[in-house]
Amino acid sequence: MKKALVLGASGGMGYSIVNELQSKGVEVVAFARTEEKLQKLFAKRSGITIFPGDVFQYEELVKAAQGVDVIFHSVNIPYYEWASKQEFLMTNIVKASEQVGSKLVVVDNIYAYGISNGEKITEDSPKNPHTKKGAIRLKLETIVKSSATPWLIVHFPDFYGPNAENTVLGQTLQGVSNNKSGIFIGRKYLKKEFIYTPDGAKAIVELANKENAFGQSWNIPGYGVITGNEILKILKEETGYNKRVFTITKRMVRVYGLFDKMMREFVEMMYLNEEPVVLSGEKYEKEIGPVPKTPYREGLIKTLETMKK
Repeated sequence: MKKALVLGASGGMGYSIVNELQSKGVEVVAFARTEEKLQKLFAKRSGITIFPGDVFQYEELVKAAQGVDVIFHSVNIPYYEWASKQEFLMTNIVKASEQVGSKLVVVDNIYAYGISNGEKITEDSPKNPHTKKGAIRLKLETIVKSSATPWLIVHFPDFYGPNAENTVLGQTLQGVSNNKSGIFIGRKYLKKEFIYTPDGAKAIVELANKENAFGQSWNIPGYGVITGNEILKILKEETGYNKRVFTITKRMVRVYGLFDKMMREFVEMMYLNEEPVVLSGEKYEKEIGPVPKTPYREGLIKTLETMKK
């Protein structure tokens, strides 16, 4: 891989993928909607070309993808736009990949797997989504797999890391970074899995460099499971943070949803904070090597440092 296009380059995982590609000497086209944010993140860095654009405009995608070997799709759109826009978005990206003759690497979540039975989820685990968003993710997967472009799909748990602030754990870390009272979404005593975005980027770029990785789905786990209480304990020990952190329950999200369309769409995803899905990295370890895993303490400290900058 000599040149890559990263769609959603200013988001949490997209930002880390750009960083990882650059560290490997890959020429990168960083594509996102807001030029100001792209300039702030990448303007002074060599080997990175910024491309402000609209992923819903096919001509702009094709223009940005000229000469690239791989397109990384890490675009995130608001939940309330999923039903009306996700299918069109994926179709656009697949067509652009086919048009320029590139490979396609898709950043995916765990929604399509549905409710966990308590065991670690492998790539062979059945996908039985019970939510609208899970069904949408499964449909998008079908679009990718039926395309003429070489593809691979990578499933990740919830993100945290540099520039990944609009995430479940990112909401908590923002409060700590500002030394203000904060929130924790879900039950603090429940063990859940998170992935540090630079680790996810290392894994997905490694897969993109392997010819035999294409035509397959891959699960990339985080550094084991951890409770909200354990996360807060680490944050207090490392920063002296002593503000109150409020628990956001499903009932509270449902009430907020009466007035906020984003929260209204978030209600159905609260099952992940009640019955967490945990991924197995056995396939990656067997066929590629050790899964990149940064200990939570180290990852949380680095994330806070980035937030404060």
